[in-house]
Amino acid sequence: MNESIWQVLGVLGAVALACVVIALIGLTLLVRSIRRLEVPHDTDFFTTMRLIPLALVVLLDMLDFGMDVFAAPLVWLFLDRMGLQSLRNKAVIESLIPFSGPIPTFTLAWIAARTLHLGEHEMRMVKQLSHDKRGTIIDV
Repeated sequence: MNESIWQVLGVLGAVALACVVIALIGLTLLVRSIRRLEVPHDTDFFTTMRLIPLALVVLLDMLDFGMDVFAAPLVWLFLDRMGLQSLRNKAVIESLIPFSGPIPTFTLAWIAARTLHLGEHEMRMVKQLSHDKRGTIIDV
């Protein structure tokens, strides 16, 4: 009985370590594309969820699964450097809740934002502002 518990803990530890390694490598590879996103600082959570790629939220959930509450400082630093402040605070709060790692919270929120059309009105405003900036040419 005691030996089987250690085997289960060993497997869970290996899975957690693999999740952390994959998440860190994936987040490192996503840095350039995340920085190119035009997410205004004052957008709400669901509008931000609609603007970011699925890979980002899956990797954040994997990091949370692998590190549980210890992922909070890494998540804070990464999202702060990427300019995703509206996502940063919620991600850190979610990371600080113990034993919530197995629940893919941000992946579910990303899916909900798209299927339930949450943040759609503000999304149109963001796209309109982005389009207006690109379309304006000032000749001096």
